Amino acid sequence: MTYENSPGGNAGPPGGYGGPPPGNAGPPDGYGAPPPPPGYGQPGAAGQQGYGQPGGYGQPGGYGQPGNPGQQQYGQPGGYGQQGYGQPGGYGQPGYGPPGGHVNPAGNYANWLVRAGGYLIDAVPVWILVGIGSATRNSAIYFLFLIVGIAVWGYNRWYQAGRTGQSWGKKALNTSLISEETGQPIGAGKAFLRDICHIVDSIICYIGWLFPLWDAKRQTLADKIMRTVVIPSR
Repeated sequence: MTYENSPGGNAGPPGGYGGPPPGNAGPPDGYGAPPPPPGYGQPGAAGQQGYGQPGGYGQPGGYGQPGNPGQQQYGQPGGYGQQGYGQPGGYGQPGYGPPGGHVNPAGNYANWLVRAGGYLIDAVPVWILVGIGSATRNSAIYFLFLIVGIAVWGYNRWYQAGRTGQSWGKKALNTSLISEETGQPIGAGKAFLRDICHIVDSIICYIGWLFPLWDAKRQTLADKIMRTVVIPSR
């Protein structure tokens, strides 16, 4: 069988299997001789970023370089090593501590007179309530006013001071009660225990109350037990 227009009469079907089409100097783009597939080491591969090529490791858009969409790079802004430990906003930097900035500069503690004044301001409302109850000369009314006085003391000295670092007296004299370990308010529970620990300040002839006169951190014995300090507010 011969084909028309075929040189020599039998050159095979043009463009079919078994022979190259006219004018094709190399193997066809078909079975048996595929072009080099896109992959590693080849530039310009659609959808494939190979090693050593643009978009691969060590190249723009790869690890360690900017420009890779959706990828935070190690060592780059926004990645590990940024805005973390040792950086602004991280541990050891301004901002670590409670709201309100109760971070204590070294050696900056409230003196004894200011501390005593704050305590007296806290105590005055309770003294007034107990005094009124006592003046009635009625046991039931006295105990009622006593209970109200204790409630006022607890709200002011335990809840308010524990939550914000400031009782009414401390707020009036611009001081704050904080933990010396964290720089934060100590919470209502620890504020209550601190007032209980003031018993220790009293049983040694009230010497514990005078400790802030000479102590380096201006602490009473109760403060030392509870690890608290009183500092000037900002």
